[in-house]
Amino acid sequence: MEILHDVSMTLDEGEMVAIIGPNGAGKSTLIKTIFGLLRATRGRVLFRGTDIVGLPPRDLVLRGIAYVPQSNNTFASLTVLENLEMGAITRRISPIRIPQYRATDVRMQSRMMNDAQIRERAISTIALFPNLQPKLRERAGALSGGEQQMVALAKSMMLDPDVLLIDEPSAGLAPKLVDMVFSKIVEINEKGTAVVIVEQNAKKALAIADRGYVLETGRNRFEGTGEELLGNADVAKLYLGG
Repeated sequence: MEILHDVSMTLDEGEMVAIIGPNGAGKSTLIKTIFGLLRATRGRVLFRGTDIVGLPPRDLVLRGIAYVPQSNNTFASLTVLENLEMGAITRRISPIRIPQYRATDVRMQSRMMNDAQIRERAISTIALFPNLQPKLRERAGALSGGEQQMVALAKSMMLDPDVLLIDEPSAGLAPKLVDMVFSKIVEINEKGTAVVIVEQNAKKALAIADRGYVLETGRNRFEGTGEELLGNADVAKLYLGG
């Protein structure tokens, strides 16, 4: 069954783009396809000029793309620190895996880390999430929903991504926790990571986004800056609750 139909979007360096629309519009399908979790039957996904359709997620991580799923995005039985270490596992140097990449894949090779570099990355990453610092030895499953979402974001930042794809970060969270998570996403973006955020809370997503796309039945319906879409009467009536 084909869900997306000629959807087109772009993301510039350091930009934040919001994808909104009703349930079933294809929002999550779009970023799962970008990340290689779903295979596009036609069309292209270009990253720095290279078509990445068909590449497995591990290769995309090494190219600089990370993904935070809506659910099951932490290892509940592991501590916060162990979650961060697991976040970098795809970048860990392995004498078995490294040879599969050609010598010309310099960028991919350079993203590999040894154990010491992973520990250094964990220290710099946790500095972005000061509320998690006192909880490093606690199991992720024992944390609040907002804290678990923070762990998921921190785990993805262990990959030092150029692009971060985030699926429904506010799902199931109380309004106060939503504000906390969104402020952290803004901070991540301000530090130079480009962000694509799929979100049901359309007003909040558009308020922090540089640009946005509205999908409907797997197609582009509207696009523009976050401010333009918030001020669009049709978008407000159909997707923003009035």
